[in-house]
Amino acid sequence: MAKKSKRMLEAAKLIDRSQLYDASEALGLVKKTATAKFDETVEVAVRLGVDPKKQDQQVRGAVVLPHGTGKTVRVLVFAKGDKAKEAEAAGADHVGDDDLIQKISQGWLDFDVAIATPDMMGAVGRLGRVLGPKGLMPNPKTGTVTFEVGRAVQESKAGKIEYRLDKAGIVHVPIGKVSFEVSALLGNFQTLLDALQKAKPSGAKGQYIRSITVASTMGPGVRVNALRVGAVAE
Repeated sequence: MAKKSKRMLEAAKLIDRSQLYDASEALGLVKKTATAKFDETVEVAVRLGVDPKKQDQQVRGAVVLPHGTGKTVRVLVFAKGDKAKEAEAAGADHVGDDDLIQKISQGWLDFDVAIATPDMMGAVGRLGRVLGPKGLMPNPKTGTVTFEVGRAVQESKAGKIEYRLDKAGIVHVPIGKVSFEVSALLGNFQTLLDALQKAKPSGAKGQYIRSITVASTMGPGVRVNALRVGAVAE
């Protein structure tokens, strides 16, 4: 255990906590300071200049990362008839209607993303207490309530991620693995920031993106210069 702690301490020395880094340099440092023996996830934490208590300043949506997340995503689809066949053809891992609803109500949650056709939401809505706290409830805002189930399945498999403001006004999002090239992480990072800029609430005042930190699962955080990535309020 001491050896691991020493590795982490040495890794942390590579980062100047008082400095704001360019995004590419910051992501390079995240790769250098990842000391775990598994392929750690690279995460971004973006602090936004909004009031999370106000309904008109919520920030929520989804975006397809161009280089994926490096994670195998298990997709479940609530659909019937032709839409169920479309979901299966697109590569959904689980497809069904009342049978799946019953299974989930009994505690089964062996999937990462849930998609539903609009006509299924009346029944799926009963699972709110189970799926809601896990962040698995289908939602029109994130494109997971749709009749275009084939497309939704393919996007989820390809690296579609959801982002949502937490109570502290921060959005936490995975953008890949430390095994990714810096260029791939940077592409995903810029795609995420573009999506957050487009999702800026009209009620947000002053600087919108206040701070950005990138880190691996077990590594130290690296602060990114938000001004350098064009992340300032207009």
